[in-house]
Amino acid sequence: MKRVNKLTEGGNLLWEASRMILPEHKERIRNRRDEARRGGKRERPELDEQEWERINEAIARSLHEHVSVRLRIYDPFGERAVSGVVERVDRVLGRIRIMGNWHDMREIVGVEDD
Repeated sequence: MKRVNKLTEGGNLLWEASRMILPEHKERIRNRRDEARRGGKRERPELDEQEWERINEAIARSLHEHVSVRLRIYDPFGERAVSGVVERVDRVLGRIRIMGNWHDMREIVGVEDD
């Protein structure tokens, strides 16, 4: 008689296929589950020229006068904020450094004085 366990072919269809899941697939499954839980992805807002000018002014003021600034960063599942003094601006790569961490300038969706 053949011994049957959860990995025996035909023994348990749920577990048969799961032994083939790659780490990348697991991560994508988790991401989809999180999307469904949060109500799906949000679209990136389009900023007008005035808002970009306001963002650039706040970044420049923070860089030169060493005042704290609060940036709203795009996240497909909601906004997150980054606060601190701008340490460096890299226009070539389109990023800024706040509190030792680099942030992509294209991800900025708003600014507030801290």
